[in-house]
Amino acid sequence: MAFLRSIARHRVALSLLCASGAAQPLVAQEPVTTRTPATPLIAHDPYFSVWSFADTTTEQSTRHWTGTDQQMTGWLRVDGKPLRFMGRGGAGDAMKQTSRALTPTRTSYEYEGGGVRLTATFFTPALPDDLDLLSRPVTYLSWTVRATDARRHAVQLYFDASAQLAVDNEQQSVVWGTSRVGDMAVMRIGTNTQQVLEKVGDNLRIDWGWAQLAVPRQAGTMTATIGESGRDRFLKSGRMPDADDMAMPRLAHQDRPAMAMLVDFGDVGVTADTRRAMVAYDDIDGIEYFKRRLPAYWRRDGMTMADLLLKAEAEEPALRKRGEAFDRELTADLERVGGRAYAEIAVVAYRQTLAAHKLVADIDGRPLYFSKENFSNGCIATVDITYPTSPFFLLLNPDLLEAQLRPILDYAQMPRWRFPFAPHDIGTYPQANGQVYGGGERSEDDQMPVEESGNMLLMVGAIAKIRGNADLAERYWPLLQRWAAYLRDKGLDPENQLSTDDFAGHLAHNTNLSIKAISALDSYAELARLLGKKAEATRYRALSRQMAAKWLTMAQDGDHTRLAFDRPGTWSQKYNLAWDKVLGRNLFPASLLRQEVGFYLKNQQPYGLPLDSRKTYTKLDWIVWSATLSDDRSEFEQLIAPVHRYMRETPSRVPLSDWYETKDGAQVGFQARAVVGGVYMKMLTAPAVWSKWAGRARKPQ
Repeated sequence: MAFLRSIARHRVALSLLCASGAAQPLVAQEPVTTRTPATPLIAHDPYFSVWSFADTTTEQSTRHWTGTDQQMTGWLRVDGKPLRFMGRGGAGDAMKQTSRALTPTRTSYEYEGGGVRLTATFFTPALPDDLDLLSRPVTYLSWTVRATDARRHAVQLYFDASAQLAVDNEQQSVVWGTSRVGDMAVMRIGTNTQQVLEKVGDNLRIDWGWAQLAVPRQAGTMTATIGESGRDRFLKSGRMPDADDMAMPRLAHQDRPAMAMLVDFGDVGVTADTRRAMVAYDDIDGIEYFKRRLPAYWRRDGMTMADLLLKAEAEEPALRKRGEAFDRELTADLERVGGRAYAEIAVVAYRQTLAAHKLVADIDGRPLYFSKENFSNGCIATVDITYPTSPFFLLLNPDLLEAQLRPILDYAQMPRWRFPFAPHDIGTYPQANGQVYGGGERSEDDQMPVEESGNMLLMVGAIAKIRGNADLAERYWPLLQRWAAYLRDKGLDPENQLSTDDFAGHLAHNTNLSIKAISALDSYAELARLLGKKAEATRYRALSRQMAAKWLTMAQDGDHTRLAFDRPGTWSQKYNLAWDKVLGRNLFPASLLRQEVGFYLKNQQPYGLPLDSRKTYTKLDWIVWSATLSDDRSEFEQLIAPVHRYMRETPSRVPLSDWYETKDGAQVGFQARAVVGGVYMKMLTAPAVWSKWAGRARKPQ
């Protein structure tokens, strides 16, 4: 309970500092308005994830995170003149986009044209302390119009969502329909083959289940499923078809069928008028887990999509208030702990992190949470994806981190996993049926034995720290013992093997990997202590301290430490040291952290600190971990500033890439990955903040 007492002391200290004005000043919780590489519009999971890849929503079609078009288009007709505010093509001029603002749960745009101002908002109440809410595949859309020139204008709004949302490619055949759910008109569209969970891979989109556009009863609204030709007729005449286009099934590219809605606002003056809708996706089953098809978590008690839409519609006003309060508080804490530039990076990372995961229910209703290695290799439940992402979940809901670790722990206990180290993954998304990376279950070739074993022990240890108990570790203790023994024998001076930075190739005597092994053994010692295993705790605590002392001698190279023990004149980011600081274990002296940070500040490039001395590329998440080593706020901000510049200036217009060049800010590889959640590591250095957020999680029912 020492950590809990420490948190209590920090909480009192933080409140006194804030009251006295000695802490960082209170912030205005402003949304992010700076330019970002891409903007999330609908971001729920690896398949239901639609973005704008440009500064304005009229420059390009909206796209799936992979870059494939998933078009949502919109027009205003002002006094009979069509003005486009979203998407490419079609009649009319583009409206002038005057602003764009991001918060953790919302993206809002403002446009002007024809004497009218339009505010369009995408709101996804993805609140991590509420698993039922987090798992809902529903994004709220709203449009507010008002006159800007003191005149009245006849205004109509048209919006549609394409069949592209429900196909992997446009050569697939689709069908559609409309139904009434309560007072809502609900359109749905999907493939007519419905090959549920059959395809695996990386650069894929979902081709089963049903994209939905739900429009509550509101004045002046009409709905229909139409093609591009029907839309063009509306833009000319202002009239929607009286019924759905029924020429189906047909290929998704043939006259591009879309779920469409019309809002006739009538005469609009200076008083604002708002209409709304919901875009949703019913994927039927979300993940295959060792040959069992598992539904999304929200479905675990038999809820249907109709039930969900009714509930989502009824709760919309309350959820907007909850979302706004969440956004204000989280943004304020981010800025208070790390500064404005840091807060903006973390806000941009928020929905991207969540959208690279899928929350499903096991057969007993327990939550299981699966990551996807977006534009890496498509693996599911990858340990060294969960590891860099873990600070996000340790802060905002440790239960979600446990829900990611349990599938790996259960798999590693199976007889089919015969190695003394932890697995890398359990399949290729969305099929979690056993490791596919490297030698898979067949051999040790191209495995990551020290990497993944260290990752698992550190994450289990971090969960124990914030919870004040080692209950998770106790359930899997023989497995953790096996991994600790492996690291005891192999961790100090690792053999030639891969680490999480596998794109850099194999490396023997990796000093940063050695830090991970040493810290993981110390984490294991603390778990043993919490479980009353005193002898084991004493033995491994002493061992980790001895290894840390040897590491200092073996790695030192003048004013920095080496990339590999046998390579003088080299260096690398020692981002794995962050755990020693966050967990408060003090294996390594503070002087080492100060030395490393001082060296990093001298070796930054315009867009950040290179990963190591071999190349000039870097990893965004690791820079923030390395910056977290400093207790000096100004040093932290100096290391963060180039990352913020990269976010604003990179020429690569994709959802935030974590692997990029530090000299020109160009993407090297990867995009839309969960690992950007690693930027939340800085928040774990503020115990009162960590405790506050982690303590809010609603226990799964």
